[in-house]
This record gives sequence, C-alpha cells and structure tokens, in this order.
Amino acid sequence: MAKKLPSVLAFEKKIVPSNGMMFAAKWEIRSENMKKVPLKIISKSVKGTISNRLKAADTKDPSKLDKIIENANLQIVDTCTLPLGFDTLHLFFTLKVLGNIKTPAACNDIEFKKRYENLVQGFIETEKFEELGMRYALNIANGRFLWRNRVGSSNIEIHVKNEEDNSAEFVFNSLDYSFRSFDKYDDKVKELGHLISKTLASDSDFLNLDINAFVKMGNAQEVYPSEELVLDKSNSNDKKSKILFSVDDIAGMHSQKIGNAIRTIDTWYKEYEETYSPIAIETYGSVTTLGKAYRNPKQKTDFYSIFDKATESEKFNNSDEANYVMAMLVRGGVFGDASK
Repeated sequence: MAKKLPSVLAFEKKIVPSNGMMFAAKWEIRSENMKKVPLKIISKSVKGTISNRLKAADTKDPSKLDKIIENANLQIVDTCTLPLGFDTLHLFFTLKVLGNIKTPAACNDIEFKKRYENLVQGFIETEKFEELGMRYALNIANGRFLWRNRVGSSNIEIHVKNEEDNSAEFVFNSLDYSFRSFDKYDDKVKELGHLISKTLASDSDFLNLDINAFVKMGNAQEVYPSEELVLDKSNSNDKKSKILFSVDDIAGMHSQKIGNAIRTIDTWYKEYEETYSPIAIETYGSVTTLGKAYRNPKQKTDFYSIFDKATESEKFNNSDEANYVMAMLVRGGVFGDASK
C-alpha cells in the first residue's frame, strides 16, 4: 500500500536570480570602469502591411484583397537600441545560491518529512550535487540567459565574481562552450560548478554572484530586453502592441527569464537523443514554444511520478532520475497532494 502524501508541501527556490539591467558599452574597453550608460526603452509608431493569413473567400476575390491591404497595420511598439558609437550590450544581474534543501518550506506530514530527508541525504552523499552544479555553471558560462541577444554576436564575454571572495572571479568566452550538451567542462566551469554544488549540498551556506555579460552586437544595433505580457486585448490605436521591461527606467531582463535559462539542463528526458536540445527543468517537461510536454504522466517520467515513488522507497532508481528530481526541488514550488 502506497504511503500517504502530505496535503501541504512546498520548497523554496535555491537558485535566485535578480532582474537583469542593460547598459551600453564599447568592446575595446568593456572591462574597464567606464561610466555606465543605461539603455532606455523608446516608443515608436509604425505603419505595417497586412500579412496575416486571409480567409479562403478573401483570397479568391482580388477586390476584397485590395480593400484589406488599404487598411494599414498601425502599431505603437517599444524598442531598444545601443546608442551611436557603442557596439556592446552590457547585461548585469546577481545570482544567489542557497543551501538547506533537506528542509521543506512547508510540510504537514512528519513521517513524509523524515522519508524525504533520508532521500535527500542519500543523494547528497552519493551525487553531492556535482552534476547539477556543473550544468548550472555551464549555462552561466555559455550565456544562455542572453536569449536572442546571443544570436549574431561576434564576441560574448561573461565575468562572474563571488561577492564574498574577491579572489574568486571567472571570465568566460561564451562562444567556446556548448549550447546543446553537458559532456565537457573546462577547469573554470568546474571551479564555478564546485562552488554552486557545495552550496546546494550544505545545511546553511549561501553564495552571491555578480554576473556581467558583454555582448558585441554591432554599432547602434537593436538589443532585446524582456517583453511584457499585454493583458489589454482591446483594439485601441493608442494601445501598445509590444511593451518592453525596464527596471528604474533602465531596459531589463525578467528574473524569471534568466532563471529559466540557467535551469535549462534537462537532457534526461526520453526524446533528447532525437532533439539534442536541453529543456528547462519543469514538472511535465513543458516547452510552451513547441506546445509539447516531454515528461508525460502516462509514461511515469513526470516529476510527481518519480518523486512520489522515490520518497516512498527513500531511494532513486538511477542518477538521471535523481538529478532531475533534485533540480526540480532546487527550482522550488508547491507540490502537495491536491486530492486532499
């Protein structure tokens, strides 16, 4: 008989990024203490053409098509570009790593809590968070958190500094690191990964990192802050169709978007050998851009199926399942039994 699950079960996230802030820089003097030039978001009105797929009836009648084309696609959009004379995007954010993963933020079942603690202690003793630490470190080194800003850039350099230890500073040339696999780590990635894994495996340690990314995009080129969700569905001409994110009037990147990139480490799902593309750590392996869940409960590869079985037996079947589940707990969330 399966052991009962708690109705209240929650975990704090253990890797906590701040919002990112964007500045303009010059590649030749990127690492010098030059005065920061904040990037501003500006609005502009554009007159576009109708390009959406037409109804079948409209495509057969040329006069209807001409009438539709006459109605210009008027939009007000936000945009952000480097100033003239600046060729480099400077993105800054901080990253906090926390320990004490053995203690849930909330759990109303003492017996379950004991089983969970035994499960996690076994993982720490055998795996030591080493693989997860390396994967998080590699996603910092390869600049995955830059998203679209990474595409078409001739040079990308990431500077990582430990706030508690001025001697622990790393400089990564992002283009040297893989974007699709986690097979190889150089000494710098290993050292940063060790700092992360050591903190995650601890009872109470923490790690604060300052991360500065320099991306050579081209003189006065467009950059890509996070885009806000437009909840107003009205068709008013005064409404913006694209709203970009800012922090204190400085163009920025959502902390959620940075966090999603850092936890894009799941290569343990079944289709990875076909896609050769890591996905973000999610309960059902969901990738919204593809409209697909790679970890289906029917296949028993989703988080709840593996986690429930592991906490019942107090052990994992294999290291792949163990790393996936522990990465989910690092992500944090509310996982209580909804049926209760």
